Amino acid sequence: MGSFFYRSLLSVALLVFLLASPAAAQNHVKKCVKNTKVVSLRSAHKFAPVKAASKKKQERRAEKATLVAVEELKRKLAEEQQRHTAIATEAPAPSELQGKLTCRSAYIMDARTGRVLYDRSADRPGQPASTIKIITGLIAVESLHNNEMVRASAYAANMPASKVFLKKGASYQANDLINAVLLASANDASVALAEKVAGSEEAFARLMTKKAEALGAQNTICKSANGLTRPGQQTTARDLATVFNRAMHNPEFAERMSTVQVHTSDGKLLRSHNKALWTMDGAVGGKTGYTVAAGKTYVGKFQRDGRAIIVALLGSASMWDDIATLVDHGFAKQEMASRLPGDDADGVRVSRGNGKSLAKEHVQYVMLTGQKKKARL
Repeated sequence: MGSFFYRSLLSVALLVFLLASPAAAQNHVKKCVKNTKVVSLRSAHKFAPVKAASKKKQERRAEKATLVAVEELKRKLAEEQQRHTAIATEAPAPSELQGKLTCRSAYIMDARTGRVLYDRSADRPGQPASTIKIITGLIAVESLHNNEMVRASAYAANMPASKVFLKKGASYQANDLINAVLLASANDASVALAEKVAGSEEAFARLMTKKAEALGAQNTICKSANGLTRPGQQTTARDLATVFNRAMHNPEFAERMSTVQVHTSDGKLLRSHNKALWTMDGAVGGKTGYTVAAGKTYVGKFQRDGRAIIVALLGSASMWDDIATLVDHGFAKQEMASRLPGDDADGVRVSRGNGKSLAKEHVQYVMLTGQKKKARL
């Protein structure tokens, strides 16, 4: 029993010592760990497959990251391309005319070759206003006899100004109405001609759109015969120039466009709205237009020293100043081009059309409308 008592007393004393001296106990544990042999787990044989799998995962992650980077680069390049395209479409005037124009869009083309001499947002669509009457007049010239009578409906007579005040139910010579459209920009005469040719203004507008397309316009949609603002109606400076250049190959149309003033068969004086004819050197013919939605619009042909250009603009605040600037610029560009080796611009005479070209125009028209070309008087 004594032996048991002493053993129990020794155990209690040891326990008290350990509780009272934790640092000593910790040192004891550290010595045990130090004296224990550490076995490395880096067995090249046992764990090599795991290492290889990890390397493949890293390679796949790297490959995926590369693909993502490439796709991101493509996306950024596409965005940059779109940005440059948008800037090019809506860019302000080139530095050579920076600050000299008030129009939203403008276009100058070589009338003989079709070469672009100047382009300021030329494909930007807008309402055409009365410039679209060049198509109305051209179709009427090709469709009607000069002395053919055209009755004015109440709808036509009630068109707003500008107008020649047609009387409801009265009949007028087609020749007078065509001059009223192309010179005096008469809205009522435009609708009367439209109804005579196609039965209604709506049907005639569809015919105008087809005619514009046949003449090379790609962004012109007509909704009226006179250019008064309509939803969905549009043209561009490039289209106006293209259509007018082709139309001027018709001698009768070109002659009317070059007329400053003329009397109708009943003695009424019609005066051209295109004051470039008597104020600007080289003016051959042109058509003005204005509505609140369109601003001031214009398309015209100019000829100097055997060279010819077509000028068109939309949305101008100071139209005649813009026209003068564009005309001078267009001929200056032609002059510079003529000095380049291999250019044949010097001595060019612009044709006003011949029998073959006119025949081709009229064939196109007949194919579009099914109507017979009027006999030349």
